[in-house]
Amino acid sequence: MLKMILFDLDGTLLPMDQEVFTKDYFKRLAAKLLPHGYQADQLVDGIWAGTAAMVKNDGTCTNEEAFWRRFVQIFGEKALADKPIFDEYYRVEFQQVAEVCGCSAEAKATIEELKKRGYRIALATNPIFPAIATESRIRWAWLEPEEFELYTTYENTCYCKPNPDYYRDLLQRLDCQAEECLMIGNDVEEDMIAESIGMKVFLLTDCMINKKERDISVFPHGGFKDLLQYLDNNQL
Repeated sequence: MLKMILFDLDGTLLPMDQEVFTKDYFKRLAAKLLPHGYQADQLVDGIWAGTAAMVKNDGTCTNEEAFWRRFVQIFGEKALADKPIFDEYYRVEFQQVAEVCGCSAEAKATIEELKKRGYRIALATNPIFPAIATESRIRWAWLEPEEFELYTTYENTCYCKPNPDYYRDLLQRLDCQAEECLMIGNDVEEDMIAESIGMKVFLLTDCMINKKERDISVFPHGGFKDLLQYLDNNQL
């Protein structure tokens, strides 16, 4: 029996073009850090290096620790002293990035409908952002962090997508079996990998990412109405 529904955030509950979002995010971050001695290209390369360290995280530390360890290797201990500037960026300038994202009344209505049906709801967003940035993006989607039983951030998680251990960790934290869960996301690689550990999956195609051009017919897929129809048709 299906008990838990996991949602991705970016491109799933929060409509966006990932490339446009990333470009605007980096542009504003570079402008914030330029007066503090960070050149734009070097900063962006450093952020990507820190992100790669999080993606490779094997569970021995939090993603936050993995990121800053790599970032300090590049920029020195000065980077740790500058961490409050990054925190201020997420509180202030990052909020303007919402301008390049959409919002979906249908996503919000779907969450409400699933809760009425008695499902537990959690947010399985790739934990490469701090909590303040994740909570902001949840609100951009016309939702509230408290609506989710759990949402993953770089502070509270030790793995990243597409590592199947990210999903195994979620199962343990949510006290669920894989067959009791449905993962819904827009990224064929990062989200549909949940199927490999026994979860059901649904590919939301509105802002789909399919870098390897896989055949998506192997997954249940479509928009939010199709998702509800899928649940009804399969009596889940």
